[in-house]
Amino acid sequence: MNSNDNTSRQPLPSLTRGVGGGSSTSRQPLPSLTGGAGGGSFGSCLFIDRDGTILQEPADEQIDSFEKFHFVPGVISALRFIRQHTDYRFVMVSNQDGLGTDSYPEAYFWPTHNLMLEILAGEGVTFDDILIDRSFPEDNLPTRKPGTAMLTAYTNGACDLSRSYVIGDRHTDAQLATNLGCKALILGDDMDWEKITGIVYAGQRTATVKRTTRETDIDITLNLDGTGKNTISTGLGFFDHMLEQIAKHGSIDLDIRVRGDLHVDEHHTIEDTALALGEALLKALGDKRGIERYGFSAGSGSADALPTTVTAESLVPSATYTLPMDDCLCSVALDFGGRPWLVWDAEFHRERVGEMPTEMFLHFFKSLSDAARMNLNIKAEGQNEHHKIEGIFKALARAIRMAVCRDIHHMQLPSSKGVL
Repeated sequence: MNSNDNTSRQPLPSLTRGVGGGSSTSRQPLPSLTGGAGGGSFGSCLFIDRDGTILQEPADEQIDSFEKFHFVPGVISALRFIRQHTDYRFVMVSNQDGLGTDSYPEAYFWPTHNLMLEILAGEGVTFDDILIDRSFPEDNLPTRKPGTAMLTAYTNGACDLSRSYVIGDRHTDAQLATNLGCKALILGDDMDWEKITGIVYAGQRTATVKRTTRETDIDITLNLDGTGKNTISTGLGFFDHMLEQIAKHGSIDLDIRVRGDLHVDEHHTIEDTALALGEALLKALGDKRGIERYGFSAGSGSADALPTTVTAESLVPSATYTLPMDDCLCSVALDFGGRPWLVWDAEFHRERVGEMPTEMFLHFFKSLSDAARMNLNIKAEGQNEHHKIEGIFKALARAIRMAVCRDIHHMQLPSSKGVL
């Protein structure tokens, strides 16, 4: 953002409603929410950032000319689909540093802003409210994101915040969601507008499982629509490393905390973790409507392009059934069809890899298959035992990633029997 000479700054309202026509010089500060003072109910809301979320943000962070005017890829079709198929209230919430001062004259802001609204309206996308904070960061005004003073009409009980989302591209958007008590969908990493559309329309697929026995105490939280964030602690370093592969390469947010009787041996910790993880997968999949159901590991790196939400424009690409890791070649295919079955074709000649007994590899995948009620076919060849088992876990992650893809345009059960 351009620097500003304090002597040239003029006191301005911290927020402006930008709906409707009129020149920038004729715009007047209006109440932040039409009808909000009446205490009506708005249901669930999408609080949507502008720069970096709807429009691409330039290096100087000001979209003050038509040369800098570019939509974020996929945003128009995504917002159109959400608008057509859900009843969320659309609320634009944006910080525009120094809008109306010498550093950002209004005459530079409104032409591109109004063009954006016009293009979106032509696609059936309109906003129920537009809230703009004009302050500078150093002003520390409570109206500036992540502050919520600009959103009081939504925090008074009129909006179901627990079922609402903040959609943005910065940590301040995530913090705003926390401050409001709603969920955040932050663009970047493995989150794009295609994935956001699937989550908003069909729900975020999460599960929490707690398994407690005399031998282990396990807590697992899983998000199939995540970005690969993970916190793993089983007490077995190599096992942690393998479970991290499932999160990272499956784009699954995964939190696993295990307290097991490692003073006895590793068996109960590994087996029970597999059972709890399989249960979490099954629970997160829900009724399985719209999922691909089948998955297999994709070689040549093509799995990097696999979408979590399938649309007509992003069909799953063809792929081989192998995943290489140096001297090893690993294959995993699975079916979330409701029936457990394991085919295991992998040999290990060392007694342990790290602290993990190699005899427990098969047992882990058998327990996982049983609890998740999935067919699991695993084959591996190669010399290095570390590479072999790591390749299997990575291939499993890729297979899961493919199988849980959702086609939001065809939310049907992937079975001719009508049940999975």
